[in-house]
Amino acid sequence: MIKLAFVFLIIALIAGVLGLTGIAGAAVDIAMFLFIAALVLFAVLLVLGLTVFKKVT
Repeated sequence: MIKLAFVFLIIALIAGVLGLTGIAGAAVDIAMFLFIAALVLFAVLLVLGLTVFKKVT
């Protein structure tokens, strides 16, 4: 998921340099969404790993 965020960030940078502001804005929004989703998923799994899954094993 982080790889996709970086791919969309690179697409946004290239589109911004070429003057395609609409595409650049959309790519930045997608990259930010994917990055935040990955951070939230990481935080949830970290908390679950430290609490719930430790009791199961």
